[in-house]
Amino acid sequence: MRLEKYIARCGVASRRTTQRHIKLGRVTVNGETVFIPGTSIQPKRDLVEFDGRRVEETSAHVYVMLNKPPGYITTRCDERSRPTVMELVRGIPERIYPVGRLDRDSEGLLLMTNDGDFAYALTHPRHEVRKRYIVWVKGRPSEQEIDRLRNGVEIEGGCTAPATLIPIAYREGGTQFTVIIHEGKKRQIRRMFQAVQFEVISLKRVAIGALVLGGLPQGHHRRLNATEIESLRRGTTLGFR
Repeated sequence: MRLEKYIARCGVASRRTTQRHIKLGRVTVNGETVFIPGTSIQPKRDLVEFDGRRVEETSAHVYVMLNKPPGYITTRCDERSRPTVMELVRGIPERIYPVGRLDRDSEGLLLMTNDGDFAYALTHPRHEVRKRYIVWVKGRPSEQEIDRLRNGVEIEGGCTAPATLIPIAYREGGTQFTVIIHEGKKRQIRRMFQAVQFEVISLKRVAIGALVLGGLPQGHHRRLNATEIESLRRGTTLGFR
């Protein structure tokens, strides 16, 4: 098994984050520091440690929905000591980590888990899990500018995939949109609107696949039920178990 996959399955961090940790020398296998992601291990035979602590698989998977407020970093720890989403789930005894990205200034639905396969299936672009957002922008984009966003625009890292954009409200100086995407590029929606010269004022994620944030208060969390977990599993293109 690949080293980063094993560590993610053990609930330490997502595969993508684990790859960064490996490159930084935070992971050892049988006492030797490993710097290369993709290193093959045998979980039942090899001793894997992260920051000096043994990494072991857990049989109890946890799936949590958090209504993230603005101002929190979506990571387990921050080198600049900024508030992280982990401070909002201190009541969860199991070791969990965030699934995907939701930038510091954004709010809304964030999933957290210790199930690496679950997290991978929800975040890998080929699985095309749809995420729905409510977005306010300054000004009023024209139909031509909206069509550009729907068809894909060039941002750092390449052209965005086709997206759904529906104007739903107007107020003096601003426009509110429903935006649906299945990618997860860093600050993607903000950078999409920036590409057509519009600034995002606020951004809230309200759904991932069939899972809807609903009335969960901001800053609060709850565990997903079996029906919700299964709906997320069914919602991926390739499926996973």
